[in-house]
Amino acid sequence: MKVDGKIVNIAKAIKTKTIERRRDFHRYAEAAWTEFRTAAIVADTLEQLGYCVLTGDEVIEAEAMMGVPSLEELEHHMKRALAQNGKLSWIEKMKGGKTGVVGVIRFAKPGPVVALRFDMDANDLLEAEDDQHRPYREKFTSVNKGTMHACGHDGHTAIGLAIAEIISMLAEDLAGTIKLIFQPGEEGVRGAKAMVAKGVVDDVDYIIGMHLGTELGKTGKFAYGVDGFLATTKMDASFAGVAAHAGSDPEVGKNALLAAANAIINLHAISRHSQGDSRINVGVMHGGTGRNVIPANALIKFETRGSSTEINEYMQQQAIRVIEAAASMYGVTVSMNLMGSAAGGKSDFQLAERIQKVAKRLEIFTEIVKITSVGGSEDYTYFMERVQRRGGQGIATLVGATLAACHHNSYFDFDEDALELATTVLTSSAVELLTEKLK
Repeated sequence: MKVDGKIVNIAKAIKTKTIERRRDFHRYAEAAWTEFRTAAIVADTLEQLGYCVLTGDEVIEAEAMMGVPSLEELEHHMKRALAQNGKLSWIEKMKGGKTGVVGVIRFAKPGPVVALRFDMDANDLLEAEDDQHRPYREKFTSVNKGTMHACGHDGHTAIGLAIAEIISMLAEDLAGTIKLIFQPGEEGVRGAKAMVAKGVVDDVDYIIGMHLGTELGKTGKFAYGVDGFLATTKMDASFAGVAAHAGSDPEVGKNALLAAANAIINLHAISRHSQGDSRINVGVMHGGTGRNVIPANALIKFETRGSSTEINEYMQQQAIRVIEAAASMYGVTVSMNLMGSAAGGKSDFQLAERIQKVAKRLEIFTEIVKITSVGGSEDYTYFMERVQRRGGQGIATLVGATLAACHHNSYFDFDEDALELATTVLTSSAVELLTEKLK
């Protein structure tokens, strides 16, 4: 296709700009629900490119937000974003952590609604600062200490803006509607559900998600039609009892820590599901104030997973039952907070095959593969599941990027040549779908 060559050439021409954007986002890393500067830059750039830009309450359902920082913390990060040259007019629209952004162009000719999703948030991680680490050597390590782009989302955001630019150049030749979704809070699977609940993909016919690196590794590889995402639920359970002197009046106390410990043992004893993979893990336990005090408070942080949404719901319901029973046994109360979740997910075969053909046609990849199972969780699945349930098609893709260290590591970095490859294949895929009724 003639347009493929055009896309390849433009992606190559703006490669330096895309790398510069990636490095800027890396330097000013922002964690879930605090991506005020990042989102403001995205919104401003999309507007300048001619997109209708939606953000804040327009794309985030407040009641569906999970794991949101305190109002004081959000206020602090808003002020920090302003000090780091974030645009006030956009940031004000994102109060309360509503940092999602959607850019829309409705083309002159009728056609399908095509969506691409990009996550923007960084990890809660202290970045390495020594000469082994390229961002340190080349002076784009995170200035926001304790927050680091260690999963490639800085690259995803830069790719999204590069695609936005190319699509805007090709607008006269396209039909239908393009939606570019920039999502907050993927880490901890906190952000997608709130955007889905707002209905941002309810009119979408095709949706494509992408991730750099992961187990695909080497630059030059491309995986289409990724399957095997595990549905997951992340929860905190807070136990409240009664403190007492452990020596003279132990019977007066209500031991919250013992209730939590009992819950942990029995959570790991939940029967596994016969219809697919199921998981549970307690990763954190805190409690008590002193060795001679009956512990009045305890906290556990746990997660469930399942190879389908239904299996995960079974695990979650059983976990809640076990925790409430443990609290009742020791005469304490318990409250549970949902901190994050993701649906199960499978890519549509028909759409995956179409994107595979696009990737082959471009002749930019050394290897094109289909990965059937990733074994982890990604809340992009909420978008994909919603589109599929409403009669549309969705896929998840991986673009290989040679890594300096594994994801979520203080030395994480990726080969920036992958930015151009991802920009090219995703733009060409979107264009393929946006011209299907014109052929």
